[in-house]
Amino acid sequence: MKVAIASDHGGINIREEIKQQMEEMGIEYEDFGCECDTSVDYPDFALPVAEKVAAGEFDRGILICGTGIGMSIAANKVKGIRCALVHDVFSAKVTRQHNDSNIIAMGERVIGAGLAREIAKAWLTSDFEGGRHANRVGKITEYENK
Repeated sequence: MKVAIASDHGGINIREEIKQQMEEMGIEYEDFGCECDTSVDYPDFALPVAEKVAAGEFDRGILICGTGIGMSIAANKVKGIRCALVHDVFSAKVTRQHNDSNIIAMGERVIGAGLAREIAKAWLTSDFEGGRHANRVGKITEYENK
């Protein structure tokens, strides 16, 4: 698995925690920034990650900002992206199993580093179940391709 990860200035600390988590899990990743603690614009980081995932260059993506809201909105503008905003382990697991999410977004001002690591691990180790869920995801893809 290859993961693209990025944050704006509001998510730097959790981004570093999740990178460490992926290293411990033996997951390959590429960090798309940001490298500063001054205000930056979240679409500048969310959109490149979403484009890389949509193009198949990365299997999944992880985005972090202050709340995760801006990152998830921006990422979901890219065709083929199913980005879920998650702040608990159960939702992280289920969004993979039922929604085949290919990106998750989290908010550093909403959750702590320990929970972020648990969320990332649950999401990265869960698989899409297919079955009745495949039909539902297919309807989203069909609509998107109109």
